[in-house]
Amino acid sequence: MPTSSSPPIPCLATLLPLLFAFGCVSLTPYAEIRRSLPDADRLTIDGRTVHVEQRGEGEPLLLLHGFGESTYSWRKVVPALSEHYRTIAIDFYGFGYTERPKDRAAYSRDGQLRLILGVLDALGIESAHVAGHSYGGAMSLALAAHHPDRVRSLILIDSAAVTYPDEKKGFGANSRTASRLALAIALRPNMIRRNLRKAYFDDALATPEVAREYAARLAIEGVLDAYAGLSLPPPPAGPPIDLATISKPSLWIWGLEDRTVKIEGGRAAAAKMAGSTFVAIERSGHSPMEEKPDEVVRAILPFLETQASPPGAR
Repeated sequence: MPTSSSPPIPCLATLLPLLFAFGCVSLTPYAEIRRSLPDADRLTIDGRTVHVEQRGEGEPLLLLHGFGESTYSWRKVVPALSEHYRTIAIDFYGFGYTERPKDRAAYSRDGQLRLILGVLDALGIESAHVAGHSYGGAMSLALAAHHPDRVRSLILIDSAAVTYPDEKKGFGANSRTASRLALAIALRPNMIRRNLRKAYFDDALATPEVAREYAARLAIEGVLDAYAGLSLPPPPAGPPIDLATISKPSLWIWGLEDRTVKIEGGRAAAAKMAGSTFVAIERSGHSPMEEKPDEVVRAILPFLETQASPPGAR
């Protein structure tokens, strides 16, 4: 896993600068997004609308997406996982169908952690199994480090370094250029498709349809606020998170062909956590849950079976 001195670029992390390329495309008003969401998929956290997709019954399994992604990234594994667990996929601030706050602090690691905890509290969930991809993996580790009572077990899929959410991304969103581009925002599906090809092992999976779906969940009113918030310099460094101190059972799943966060770094990070299990997925890049969903499910279900909570536990 890369260190803070060499920040990873999770799936689509290079996308945001491209969102502000010259051109013209309309942004979907957030009021329209809010009206389109089923009541069951909408929560109000800190006065903001948060998109949450819940499926199935049983022990809660929280799904945290990667940078530039959304609940859409879990579409291929949720059907199988929700046959056994209550899957809860959320959209982070800045992504998917969750409202884009103007408060830039919402986009920091602490702000996103507050969102996660708010979702758990609103749903009456004391603790959950937590699966995170890339940026979502870093958030999962931070949640386990700072709020261990809320985490039953961890599933890290091609995870970014735990330091990543609060590292400066270098987008330059606070420059005058970004302000000018606020009047000429373009979200180019062909650019997204290019980034998907970098993330996937099999280029054929980066179809125009998939690129359009990713684009639709980014080209939403408030994207400039998100862009600025996600580009903020990091806050003063606090105590570093030592992976060795995270005692939760963990399953690490990695695409063998990941060119974004190399598998060697994943193995090294997993080795720091006692009792971790590591599974490499062949012919997969940075997004195994999209490229090899059956293999990912076959790794997750046996792991979660060994972590079953006692009868009556919430």
